Amino acid sequence: MQSCATKLSAIRDVVLRRHMKVAFFGRTSNGKSTVINAMLRDRVLPSGIGHTTNCFLRVEGTDGDEAFLTTEASGDRRSVSVRRARWFQREFRCLDEWDAHLPPPPPPQTVNQLAHALHMDPTLDAGSLVKVFWPKSRCALLRDDLVLMDSPGTDVTQELDSWIDKFCLDADVFVLVGNAESTLMNTEKLFFHKVSERISKPNIFVLHNRWDASVSEPEYIEEVRRQHLERCVSFLAEELKVVGLEEAAGRIFFVSAREVLSSRMQRAQGMPETGEPGGALAEGFHERLREFQMFERTFEEFISQSAVKTKFEQHTVRAWQIAEAIKAVMDAINIASADKKIFCLEEREDQRDRLDFVRGQINRLSNNVKERIRSLTDDTAAKVATALSDQIRSLPVLVDEFRADFSSTQETLERYKTKLLQHVEERIVSGLAHRCSVAVLRDIRDAQKHMIDSVRPLLSQSVQDQLTSPSASFELTYDLGLAALCADFRENIEFQFSLGWTALVTRFIGVANAKRALSSSDPRLQDNSTFKDEMLVSIATGLISVTSRASMTVLVIGGVVCRSVGWRVIAVSLSLYGLLYLYEKLTWTNASRERVLKQQFVEHAARRLRAVVPVSSSACGQQVCKELSSTFNRLTQRVDLSEAELEGNIRQLSFRIQRLENIQRRSKAFRNRATELETQLETFSLRYLQGH
Repeated sequence: MQSCATKLSAIRDVVLRRHMKVAFFGRTSNGKSTVINAMLRDRVLPSGIGHTTNCFLRVEGTDGDEAFLTTEASGDRRSVSVRRARWFQREFRCLDEWDAHLPPPPPPQTVNQLAHALHMDPTLDAGSLVKVFWPKSRCALLRDDLVLMDSPGTDVTQELDSWIDKFCLDADVFVLVGNAESTLMNTEKLFFHKVSERISKPNIFVLHNRWDASVSEPEYIEEVRRQHLERCVSFLAEELKVVGLEEAAGRIFFVSAREVLSSRMQRAQGMPETGEPGGALAEGFHERLREFQMFERTFEEFISQSAVKTKFEQHTVRAWQIAEAIKAVMDAINIASADKKIFCLEEREDQRDRLDFVRGQINRLSNNVKERIRSLTDDTAAKVATALSDQIRSLPVLVDEFRADFSSTQETLERYKTKLLQHVEERIVSGLAHRCSVAVLRDIRDAQKHMIDSVRPLLSQSVQDQLTSPSASFELTYDLGLAALCADFRENIEFQFSLGWTALVTRFIGVANAKRALSSSDPRLQDNSTFKDEMLVSIATGLISVTSRASMTVLVIGGVVCRSVGWRVIAVSLSLYGLLYLYEKLTWTNASRERVLKQQFVEHAARRLRAVVPVSSSACGQQVCKELSSTFNRLTQRVDLSEAELEGNIRQLSFRIQRLENIQRRSKAFRNRATELETQLETFSLRYLQGH
C-alpha cells in the first residue's frame, strides 16, 4: 500500500503540472548536453571535453527576452549571456580552490562559464538542480511548454535511487544517449532497470551518438549498426518490456549531435549547413543529419500530436494497475478478516460454553462438597463422642495407673491433684488420638483429593500450573479442659466409720443427698431434686431429728431391747462394733486416703466429662469442617481466577471481532472506491485517449 501511495503521489504531481518533461541520461561524455543543444539549435548548455555537466540542468522556456538561471540553494536570478568568455573558463580551471583573501570572481556571463563555476562550488553535487530559463523566442521547441533535463553521467555516482526519486518519477520521456563507439553498458542498463521498477513502462528513446566515427571503417558500418540495433531492441522489448519488438526499432537512432549542432549554428549565421568546417565532405553526413531530423520528427510527434496520450496514457494504465492492486489487497484483507472473524467467533463461543460449564459445575460441586463436609463433620463428632465415652468408662483404670507422692498436707495434696489431672488428660487425649485421628485425617485427605480432582478440569492451564497440594500440617486437637472442669473438686479424706450414722445415711441415700440431709440442705438444691430423693431425705432428716431431740427415747428403746435380747448380746454387739471401729481407725493410712481421693476424683471427673462429651465432639467436627471448607475456598478462588481469565478472553475476542468487522467494512469501502475509480479511468480513456 505504501508503494501504491508513492506511485499515486507521483501520478498526481505529473497530472497537476502543465508541461512535458524529457530527461536525458547516459554515461559521461556521451554527448547528452550536445544533443540538447542540437535540438535547441544553440549552445544553451555547457558541453566540451571531459566532465562538463556536474549537476542536473533543467531547461525550460521563459516569456521574457533575457535568459537567467536559479539554483536550489538560492532563488536569486543570475543573468546568462550567449557571448563567449573563454578567459573566465581558463581562470577557473587553473585554480584548484579560490583564495579566501582574494576578491570574489566576476559573475559568469555564459552557461558554459556557469557550469564550470558551479563545478567549483562545493555546495553543489551531482544531485543538485540548476534551472535554466531560456527565452522562448530563441527556441521554438520550448514554446510548447517542454522541459529538457540534462544530467551528469550515470557512471559518476552510486546514488541512482535518489536521482530517480528526485528527478525521474515525473518525467514523460527518457532519452538514453549512448556512445556509438562502444556498446550499451551495464551502468546504463542498471539505471533504466531501476527506473522501470519505479515507473510502469517508461517512454524511452535510444540515441547512438558519435555515429560519425563509423566513417573510418565503412566496411563494418552495417554490421555495427545491426549489432547496436539488436542489443537495444532486446534491451527495450525483452529486458525492460516497455515496447513491443515491432515498436522498439522505431525508438533507436544513430546520430552525430556535434555535426548537427555545428551545421545549424552555421546556418543561423548565414553559412551553408555543412556541419564542421569541411563537414560537407564528410562521408555519410547527410544520412546522419536525416537520422537526427527523423528523431526530432518522431520526438515532436510523440510530444505534440500525442501530448495527452503521452502524458496520461501510461499514468492511466498505472492508475488502473494500482486500482487493481488495491482491489486485490482489499479482497485479500476482506477474506483474511472474514476467516479470522469466523475463527474468533468460534473461539468466543467455545470460551462462553466453557465459562457456562465451569459455572454450572462449580455450583453442583459446591453443593456436593458441602454435603460431604457436613457428613464428615457429623462422622467425626460421632467418632469422638464414642471414643470419649469409652475413655470415661475406663477412667478408674487410668486413675489407678497414676503414681505420685501422697500426703495429707494441703500443699502436697494440691501438687498431687495437679499431676493427676495432667496424667488423666494426657491419657484420655492419647486414647482419642489413637482411636480417631488417623481415621479422621485419612477421611480429610480423601475429601481434599476428591475436591482437587473435581476442580482441576475446571481450571485453565495457567491456573493449573499454580495449583498446589493442600498442607499436611493439619492435626485434630482434643481440648478437654479437664483442669477447668475439675476446678471445683473438693476431696474428703477425713476418717469416717463405715457403720457410723453418716456412712449409713450416705450409703442409703447417696453422697449428695446425705450432705443435704446432714446439713440443713440448700433450698436451691431441693429445686433440682427428684421426688424420690426428696422422700429419702425427709425420712433421714426425721430420724436424725428424733435422735437429737429425745435422748431419753434412746434409753427407753435401749431398755426395751435389753429386756428382749439380754444384756450379754448387747455387750457382745457393742464390743464387736467397737473393735470394728478401732480396726478401721488403725488402718486409715495415706494409702487409704489416696484410694478414697481417687474414687472421689473418678466420680467427679466422670460426671464432668460426660457433661462435655457433646461439646468436645462437636468442636472436633468443627475443626474438620473448617479445614475442608478452607481447602474448598482456596480451590474456588482458583476457579474464580479461571472464570476471570475466560471473561477476559471473551472480551478480548469481542474487541477483536469488532475490529475485524471494521476492517471488513473499510476494505469493502476501499474496494468499491477502487471499482469506481476504474470506471472513471475507463471513461477517461475512452473519451480522451483512444481517440488520439
